[in-house]
Parts: sequence; C-alpha cells; structure tokens
Amino acid sequence: MGTPAHQTADADWNAMFDINVRTLLHATAAVVPRMIEAGGGRIVNVGAFAAQKGAALMGAYVAAKSAVIRITETLSAELRDMGINVNCVLPTIIDTPENRAAMPGADPARWVAPGDLANVIAFLASDEARAVHGVSLPVTGLG
Repeated sequence: MGTPAHQTADADWNAMFDINVRTLLHATAAVVPRMIEAGGGRIVNVGAFAAQKGAALMGAYVAAKSAVIRITETLSAELRDMGINVNCVLPTIIDTPENRAAMPGADPARWVAPGDLANVIAFLASDEARAVHGVSLPVTGLG
C-alpha cells in the first residue's frame, strides 16, 4: 500500500494531490466556463471507495481521494443553479492489467469491471440523472 502518514514523503503527498486533485481543478477550470455558456453540462469525477474513511498505510491516497469528494460537493453547490450537475463515482479496485499484476493473489472477479464503471459514469452524465447533484456513488463490483 504505502507508508504511514507521518512517514510519507512530501513528494508522495504532492504526487497524490497532483494526480487526483489538481487535475480535477484544472479540468473543471477548463470546461466550466464553456458549460455555463452552453447553459449546462455534466461533470463526473472519479474518487475512491476507500476515501470514505481513513485507512492505515493509505494516508496520501485517502486524503487526495477525500478531497475529490469534497470538491465534487463544493462544485455541485456552486454550479447547480447554472444547470451543471457535478457528481463522482467511488469505485473499489478496478479490474485492470496493472491491478492484476500488482495483486496476483487477489480475486479480480470481485473487482469493478471497467465497463460497469463506465456505465455508471454514463448514467451520471446523462439527462436521466438531471436531478442528481453532489452525489458520491459507491461502485463496488459484483462480488
């Protein structure tokens, strides 16, 4: 997993926040003005199921993904009246080749299939979810 929070290097904290938080902030800064001009839109961020509470040896990851949840809620509150829905998904482990290689003893049948996660994201991006605002939706797989 990682190192204890008190031993995590600044570079590791920065990397987690760059990947998860700053990319979200830069992406929204780029698209929100265009969505406002267009009269609305949908933003679906990717958090993590693990971000819902602290966990040993996952401090930087959990903190960064928790920030994704709070920023999603904040953006939703700020943009809702402009016709922009902002939500996020909270997947558990996604079944990717990288995760299979990193966890060879795990059962990937219990993980989230990328297509299943894509379907949830597509729903949140659709008009059918127009009444859904500021939600952090767990996506936990079939197992």
